[in-house]
Formats: sequence, structure tokens, C-alpha cells
Amino acid sequence: MRIGELSRRTRIPIRMLRYYEERGLLAPRRTPSGYRHYEEADVGRATLVSSLIRSGLPTRLILPLLRDDQAPPATGGDTGADEGELVALFTAELDRLDSRIACMSLSRDAVRRHLRLRTGR
Repeated sequence: MRIGELSRRTRIPIRMLRYYEERGLLAPRRTPSGYRHYEEADVGRATLVSSLIRSGLPTRLILPLLRDDQAPPATGGDTGADEGELVALFTAELDRLDSRIACMSLSRDAVRRHLRLRTGR
């Protein structure tokens, strides 16, 4: 599929899909005329990348996550970090996400209580 179709199916702007490619997060095949050609699996991959970015995960950490199915790189890949640094970065990111989830859960519960008081549900 071409980039416009991938954009429509994922609701990710074409500009962002090009950015994902630039960062190595998507790797479309190129036709002889230079058009990008995406596979069906790229729909899920682009959606995952978008979700990870929206959650605040830096793109330098997304690439190692996407490569988890492959053999891990010896020096942390193109993140510029060695394995110990990556572990520290992912540990800090996990703590940040846990904190955001706890905060959002409190907010959700407050909204839920408010709705119950107003609607009896």
C-alpha cells in the first residue's frame, strides 16, 4: 500500500509517517519510481509507534522496543547508548509511565464519582 492509504488506515498524518521512516521506525520498500510501499504489518507497527510516542516515549527508545523480536544489538543499536544506559533509560521511563498511570487513574476515579453523583450510575 502507498503512504496515503497507510495514513488513512492508521489516522496518522503522512508527515508523521515520513518522520517515523526518517527515525528508522518504519522501513517501507521503495518502488523503482521511488514510491514508498508498505506491507500490511506496517499498519500495526505504525499504530504502535504512534501510541508509544503519544505516551511520551522518546523515539530513541522506541527502536530498541521494536527490535525486541530480533537478536539484541551488542551496543544498544543506533540509540548511542550501551546496554547499561538503555536499561537505566527504560527503568526511568517505566517509573514515569507508572506515575502517569497512577495520576490518570485518580483522575478517572474522580470523574467516575462525579458522574455517579450526577446521574446515579
